[in-house]
Amino acid sequence: MKLIIAFVQPERTNAVKQALHDAGITKMSVNSSLGCGQQMGFEEHYRGNKVEINLLKKARFEVGVNEEFVDKAVEAIVSGAKTGQIGDGKIFVLPVEQCIRIRTGETGGDAVG
Repeated sequence: MKLIIAFVQPERTNAVKQALHDAGITKMSVNSSLGCGQQMGFEEHYRGNKVEINLLKKARFEVGVNEEFVDKAVEAIVSGAKTGQIGDGKIFVLPVEQCIRIRTGETGGDAVG
């Protein structure tokens, strides 16, 4: 089992969600997030003062999958999020020790679905 965490541009959320659905992955969690990477933010002028904005809005996807779905999930996220511009995002793949479905008590890969 793996946990895939992806940070993508917020405007690419629907495209990533659709790409995951097309790959047969329908269970996910999506949150709003703030972060900075290679973009390093930008500067704005507010009431005559220069303000540096270095935390930009991102969408954070969390997807728990069994081993056979890892490559499909990563490819789907990349295809939905990629624009070719700086700031497209990052994907992290982490091992999961245990998963338990609360409703049924199933564990391991059966609980992931």
